[in-house]
Amino acid sequence: MITGPADETPEERDELASEYVLGTLSAELRSEVQQRLRDDAELRTAVDTWERRLLGLTDLVEPTTPTAHLWPRVERSVAALEPRPLQPAAQPSSWWNLLPLWRALAGAGLTATLLLGALLLTQTTVKPTYLVVLVGPQDKAPGWVIQASNPREIQLIPLGVVEVPADKALEFWTKAEGWQGPVSLGLVKPGQTLSIPLDKLPPLVPDQLFELTLENPNGSPIGKPTGPIQFIGRAVKVI
Repeated sequence: MITGPADETPEERDELASEYVLGTLSAELRSEVQQRLRDDAELRTAVDTWERRLLGLTDLVEPTTPTAHLWPRVERSVAALEPRPLQPAAQPSSWWNLLPLWRALAGAGLTATLLLGALLLTQTTVKPTYLVVLVGPQDKAPGWVIQASNPREIQLIPLGVVEVPADKALEFWTKAEGWQGPVSLGLVKPGQTLSIPLDKLPPLVPDQLFELTLENPNGSPIGKPTGPIQFIGRAVKVI
């Protein structure tokens, strides 16, 4: 029987499960996890939990038929991976290995965004209930991730450093359905992680809009966005 190390903590087991679901483990370590899954009930539970949690991220994309040239490339890439492991009898197939899902992600062109957002989930002790991936409106490149472990506070995390003109600033906005207009969450410095309380706003809801716009150094003078949108995204409930 293959079980986990005697000194493995629940946090370490959870991190291992998340990396297994995301497919970021080395081939050797992934093989070890696959053997452990046959007999390690706690690890199976952790893997199941991560699969259910990340399944909500598929709401970020809409099924789209890929081009005639794109899908054969995806199939060849999948075929080149290691042979599909035997699953424990009580476990369903992992959603991460479902070909229809990969068809949708490939056609939508947001696989990288999904991965970046999901990887952020593995780096927090308290699992977020909402996730937002902010992307550039032109190239759809992810620039920031928003995560919330409760509906009253969010964390804005940069995925890199963006250049902002010296005479401009990034202003953070949000708007949910039914609101009269967007509400400013303050100015944001490029590359800075921020925790922002939402105590004066209604609780977060799925599909809530978030965006960063380019404004004057002191922010918008009229209380609503005036400059071009730099990054934009909508909230997805993940647990």
